[in-house]
Parts: sequence; structure tokens; C-alpha cells
Amino acid sequence: MHIKSALALAALLALPMAQAAMSKAELKTGMDRISEEYKTDKTACDQHSGNAHDICVESAKGKEKVAKAELTHNYSSSQADWNKLQVAKADAVYEVAKEKCDDKAGDAKDLCNKEAKTTHVKALADAKLSKRVTEARADAASDKRTANYKLAIEKCESLAGDAKASCTAAAKADMGKN
Repeated sequence: MHIKSALALAALLALPMAQAAMSKAELKTGMDRISEEYKTDKTACDQHSGNAHDICVESAKGKEKVAKAELTHNYSSSQADWNKLQVAKADAVYEVAKEKCDDKAGDAKDLCNKEAKTTHVKALADAKLSKRVTEARADAASDKRTANYKLAIEKCESLAGDAKASCTAAAKADMGKN
């Protein structure tokens, strides 16, 4: 059971995100479907007892949270929702790992929990780094556009009359400055 649930969760987390425009109605339908799947998955956990039950429930919760975050990101295509998806994935893996540690005792359990926490911290750091890289890319693109615009306007300065006006208008249009 432990291996099957871990593999299922890992497979879910590894799925590529399909970007497609969807309506609010489709978003709601998707959210409802995910909630129903969660209920089904959670009910299936009742066949287990003890910690196997707890692991199963955490896997179902994680699967639901990741699926909802992925659907939200697919709806919005925003960087903020992509970051939330990465955090949801990290949290889901962490929660399942913590439950699996409950099967151990003493130093082995302590080490297991510390490994789970370390993996979680690393995943959250990667999500934060990705956010910063994306923001830096956007800033760099903006700086490049500004530099290109200034250069184009400078080139137009050497012209006169209609040629200068036409050149300036073209530079503004190219850079979206109209």
C-alpha cells in the first residue's frame, strides 16, 4: 500500500501541466470533479487501518490540493498560481512523508522526520527561486525593451522632418509606447 500510494502521488506530481483556456464554469466543474475524486479516494482509505489509513488519507488530501492548484493555474496561467502549485506539491509530498515516518520509532523516526523536513524546505526554496528567476526575467525583458526604445529614438534624432516623425512613430509603435 505505501509504495502504491507513493507512486500514485509521484505520478500525479510529475504530470506536465497542460495550458488551455477555460471558462469559469469549466473551472468550477473541474473543482467539483476533484472534490468528488477526493471523497472517493478518502473512502477507499477506510479499507486500511492504523498508520496505513493515515498515509492513505494524506495521499488523498495531497492529490486533491495539487489537482486544485494545477487546475487554478491552468485557468489563470499566472506566475502566482504556478508558485502556489509548486508549494502544494512540496506540501503534499511532505505530509505523506511525515505520516510514513510514524511507522518508525526512536532515532530512525527522528531521522526520517528530519529528512522529510529537509526535502520540504528544499522544495519550497526551489519554488521561491523559480519565482525570483521569473521576476528577474521580466525585469530584464523590460530593461531590454527600454534600452531598445531609447536607441531607436536616438537613431531617429539624426533625421529631420517627416522622416524623423515617421521614425519616432515607428519606434513608439514597435515598443508599445503609443
